[in-house]
Amino acid sequence: MTDLTKLTIVVRSAGDLATGIVLRLYRSGFKRIVMLEVDRPLAVRRRVAFSEAVWLGENIVEGVTARMVPAADIEACWAKGELPVVVDPEGETVKTLRPDVVVDAIMAKRNLGTSADDADLVIGIGPGFSAGNDVHYVIETCRGHHLGRVIREGEALPNTNVPGMIEGFAIERLLRAPVEGLFETTHDIGDRVAKGATVGTVNGEPVIAAVAGVLRGLLRTETPTPRGMKLGDIDPRDQVEFCDTASDKAIAIGGGVLEAVLEKYNRA
Repeated sequence: MTDLTKLTIVVRSAGDLATGIVLRLYRSGFKRIVMLEVDRPLAVRRRVAFSEAVWLGENIVEGVTARMVPAADIEACWAKGELPVVVDPEGETVKTLRPDVVVDAIMAKRNLGTSADDADLVIGIGPGFSAGNDVHYVIETCRGHHLGRVIREGEALPNTNVPGMIEGFAIERLLRAPVEGLFETTHDIGDRVAKGATVGTVNGEPVIAAVAGVLRGLLRTETPTPRGMKLGDIDPRDQVEFCDTASDKAIAIGGGVLEAVLEKYNRA
């Protein structure tokens, strides 16, 4: 039987959903995980995204440390019990590392080049992949009855661009850029805001909170944004501690990835 603790896993992305996946794998004994990111990540839920390591050098989420390193230092990072984040948007590390498992969690809503030939097991997260064709499995990301389920043939449901309902609010919870330009704010994740409050500006145009609650996610100030880009996420439950833990959606998707990995290698 395959020693699962020795499997090498590449996760393309280190955003908040990818971080939930990595946390579930890491806590289940998979320590040889490396995440690939872009050079300027734009995770809204920054506190719970390992991609923040690209900006800060390291980021600790739920007690697990991720560190930005060059590809040459991946093994040394693992030896310290930490998780490497490598700036590699093109996925060249997949070719050099030759991992056992590749998880494409870029969430681009289309396949940007991942192939079932990239590894013994290739998993696509959300829409844009076809299980049994360009990847081996797909994990459902649409909230509802099928969230986190493993799709063994076919595709995930289309993305709705509507966030989960919390306290009766869904689309109202999002902060979006009213115009193209530079997003500026003096707020930070964890701040409480009132309904109607100005959370920031884009080129001088105010970004207004449609509901009261806690800023669970917020882009860093002085971020260039196109019109309509998601800038933040308000949680009306008023629980500041939720800012520091992976979301229910991320954990559910992570459970689907874990199931797919175990299904594959427990058969070996």
